[in-house]
Amino acid sequence: MYPSFNEADILEDTLQSLSPDILTCLLKDHTRSTPEVQNNIFWATDDYTELGAGYGYHDPILPGLITGERGHVVMPRVKKQKHTQTARSREMAEVFTPSWVCNAQNNLIDEAWFGRSGVFNEEVTLEDGRHTWRTTQGPITFPEGKNWCDYIHSTRLEITCGEAPYIVSRYDTTTGQFIPLPERIGLLDRKLRVVSENVHTSTEWLKAAQSAYRHIYAYEWQGDSLLLAREAMLVSFIEYYLAKFGKMPQAKSIHFMAYIISWNVWQMDGLKGVVPGSCASRVKRSTNLFGDTEEEMEICEGCNGGDIRRHNGTYCLIKDWGDDYPQPRKREKKIRYIDLIKQ
Repeated sequence: MYPSFNEADILEDTLQSLSPDILTCLLKDHTRSTPEVQNNIFWATDDYTELGAGYGYHDPILPGLITGERGHVVMPRVKKQKHTQTARSREMAEVFTPSWVCNAQNNLIDEAWFGRSGVFNEEVTLEDGRHTWRTTQGPITFPEGKNWCDYIHSTRLEITCGEAPYIVSRYDTTTGQFIPLPERIGLLDRKLRVVSENVHTSTEWLKAAQSAYRHIYAYEWQGDSLLLAREAMLVSFIEYYLAKFGKMPQAKSIHFMAYIISWNVWQMDGLKGVVPGSCASRVKRSTNLFGDTEEEMEICEGCNGGDIRRHNGTYCLIKDWGDDYPQPRKREKKIRYIDLIKQ
C-alpha cells in the first residue's frame, strides 16, 4: 500500500512514515549547520506565535512542532485563513501565481532553449475566458546539437519561490486544485518527464533524476513556505518514480533526494544574500592607552550603503554539485550564493 499524495497539503506525518530521517533532512539549514550540530530553517514569520513556545519568529522549525497533533500547522497558502493570506500579502509581498501564468512563463524559457514553441504543451483560452493548457503527446524531440541530457543539465532558479509553483506544479497555488502528473508544467516536472521518456531502468533513472534536481535552485524567506517547496519537490520525485516503475523508491533514494533538495532550496533574504535577519548593528569594544574601555556602535555597511557584498550577516551557502551525467561527477564544493552574482 503506497502513501496517498493526491492533495495539495502534504502531511509531515506521511513523510516521517517513509523514514524518520527524511523530515529532519528537509528541515536542515546547511549554511548555519556544522558537522557536529544541525541548525534548522526557522519560521521567519509571526503567524504561528499564538501556538506557544517554539513557534516564534526566530524559533527553528522542529519535527515535533509540525507532526502528530500539530500535523496541520504547516499548510499551503490557499488553505490558510483569508486574514492570514491578506496579512502576508501586505507585510511580506506574498502573492502566488496561477499555474497557467507559471506555465506561460516557463514556456518562454523552453521556447528560447529549444528554438521553437509548444514543446511541452499548448496554451489554451476556454470560451468562458479561463486559461489552461493542452499537453503535447509523444516524446520530446530536441534541436540539432542538443540532447535530453543537455536539457536536464540546464540550470534553473526560482527567486523568492514561496511554495515553488514554477518548479513543481502538484497543485494550483491560487485555487488548491490538484494537477495530475501528465498535466504538470513546472521546470522540474519537465525535466522529470524527459528523464522518464529516455531512461528505462531504475538505476539509470535515479541517476538522471538526481542530476535534474541538482540543476534546480530556489530560495525563500519564510520557513513554512520553504518547507512546503522542499516537500513538494520530494513528493514529486516519488510520484514520477511510481508512475514510471509502479513501485516506491527505496528509502535511501528518497533520503538522498531530500539531501539534494535541502541544499538547493534554501532560506535567504534575496536582497542581501544572507540568512534573513542576520545583519545587525554591533557594539565594538576596545581598550585605549589608559586602560579605559571604549565602545563604538558598528553598523552593517551593506544595509547602510546598499552594497550586497558588505553585509555583516551570515552569507548563504549553496552547493556546486560538479554534475555531468552520464559522465562521472566532478568534485562538489560549497560556494556563497553572492559569489555567483556579477558585479
